[in-house]
Amino acid sequence: MAKRRVKKRTHVGAANAPHDAPKPGDNAPKSMVIRVGAGEVGSSVSQLVKDVRHVMEPGTAARLKERRSNKLRDYTTMAGPLGVSHLLLFSKSETGNTNLRLAKTPRGPTLHFRVEKYSLAKDVMRAQKHPKTGGHEYHTAPLLVMNNFTSSAGASESRAANAVPPQLESLVTTMFQSLFPPISPQATPLTSIRRVLLLNREPAPADSNSYVINLRHYAITTKIVTKNVPKSIRRLNNATKLPASSEKKRKGLLPNLGKLDDVADYLLDPDAGGGYTSASDTEVETDAEVEVLANATRRVLNRKEKQRAKDAATGAASRPDDARANVEKRGVKLVELGPRMKLRLQKVEEGLCGGKVMWHESITKSADEVRKMDKMWDQRRKEKEERRRIQKENVERKKKERGETGEEEDDEDMDADDDDEWDSEGLDNDGAGDVGSADEEDEDMEDVDEDDE
Repeated sequence: MAKRRVKKRTHVGAANAPHDAPKPGDNAPKSMVIRVGAGEVGSSVSQLVKDVRHVMEPGTAARLKERRSNKLRDYTTMAGPLGVSHLLLFSKSETGNTNLRLAKTPRGPTLHFRVEKYSLAKDVMRAQKHPKTGGHEYHTAPLLVMNNFTSSAGASESRAANAVPPQLESLVTTMFQSLFPPISPQATPLTSIRRVLLLNREPAPADSNSYVINLRHYAITTKIVTKNVPKSIRRLNNATKLPASSEKKRKGLLPNLGKLDDVADYLLDPDAGGGYTSASDTEVETDAEVEVLANATRRVLNRKEKQRAKDAATGAASRPDDARANVEKRGVKLVELGPRMKLRLQKVEEGLCGGKVMWHESITKSADEVRKMDKMWDQRRKEKEERRRIQKENVERKKKERGETGEEEDDEDMDADDDDEWDSEGLDNDGAGDVGSADEEDEDMEDVDEDDE
């Protein structure tokens, strides 16, 4: 029998596999962006889900297909085997409000947001003069930049009665940080950071408990800063870089030298050639410049050439002027990719899309009510542990009975305990329902209708 071929050059785990290929055992976070009630949310929300999937790439299910018959248990059950750590559930209420639930699997917590405003990626690109289309930017995770997520000491003293407590602010910060893999400044190459996801929390008024987050998505573009090159040469160089198809545009960029006697007049005074100025001639601001190592093509050296290069590097280290010979300045510019979203935090739950409500924007409970609620959830937790213990005893008893009689084991009974482990607090009732159906009201806290604001 012929030996099976094992591909060792291009597949995952090979010695010279592509740099962006995932490695086995990679613990990077993975997510699913899901439409709750597929076909009922509308075309705009469906397009918003696709745009959010682009933002979460490459660690997301970009081609996920939802069905109306899918239930929440379907996604939570497959989250473990597939290594999915976060669920982003978009839904639309009967009153027309768009909602987002950010849940951590398998035990929660869950953040409930209302999408007050949003702009699709196609609308953002349509408003730009030179939009940035998709390319290699989506091969790596974006750089997460968060601003004003934790309140200062002075603001905490004057916070509202039902404001988000500091521990929940830390929880929201941790939830967003865990969406993307951490970045090590010492080990992460600069070329792998190609996008930026900006999350900015709006400052809330003193008498308000609102928690509003603005989301923006940008692509990072760089340009070599050529301040040492004269302006006249830069103008000629930019015109010659245009393709032959844009001959008309090239003539518009070239300076008019018809009124000059000598080309030296133009080189000494660039404004003499028609006084041409444009936005491309403006210099990049100093605070948007960074110094990076220049990309130089290297060839394979033999032993003697390696020794010469080593000796030359040793001698150059003693000269400070030569130490910065391969350092170049680059101007950094951000181009918005979209989408835009304005998220308002409505509720924080302890479990996965259910469980004890840790904070609610519109409902405030007294200390006695909180103690009663905690006591009720402790009782529920004890009852759940007792059911799990009885179920485990029944499974063990059936195993012994089948072992004595020699019958085959039933897979459903064997997997019953495993399915119960995925059940989070509060999913006993609404976890088995349709994803598109509305969540049942909690016994301990009634949710406020979205249009009663």
